[in-house]
Amino acid sequence: MIDTPEKTPSRRAATRRRILDAAQDLAHCTGAGSLSLDAVAAKAGVSKGGLLYHFPSKTALMEALVTDYLHRFDAAISLEERAGGRNAAIRAYIAQFLTERHRHAQPPSGLLAALAKDPELLAPLRQHERHFLERIRSTADDAQMATLAFLAIQGIRAMELLNTQVVNPAEEEALIAWLKDRLD
Repeated sequence: MIDTPEKTPSRRAATRRRILDAAQDLAHCTGAGSLSLDAVAAKAGVSKGGLLYHFPSKTALMEALVTDYLHRFDAAISLEERAGGRNAAIRAYIAQFLTERHRHAQPPSGLLAALAKDPELLAPLRQHERHFLERIRSTADDAQMATLAFLAIQGIRAMELLNTQVVNPAEEEALIAWLKDRLD
């Protein structure tokens, strides 16, 4: 059987990427509760049937949003972490956080949408975060300091995600500079 251009793996991957990006954008703009398959399909420029080919249900789409977030996060951190050196994993985590900040990247509201829809999706996220914390500790000169830095960045991310910032940007910068100094 010969694949048509629409069925090639690269086209499927591109369509899947468009759908995930559309779902992420819609979740950020309209909120977790308003995410509908029809709206995602329209924003991605695919039919609802095309969306359902890639994600047979809204739950499957939500699971894919979580997985996609974790894969993107790992790829970005791994790139930074390869430089190695002292405290490589936590320094990579902080660097990625700052890179997102400088790009004015939106918090992963698609992830929040997925978690709001299905709290059971917290299990793989929790496991991922636990493994990452173990990776941070294993490369740290001071595991407690690395853990503190991880939790501080997690706290800032959580406040952004939930729109509950209690520190201003200057205070965040000072905290991050303090953490980086201690990790040097």
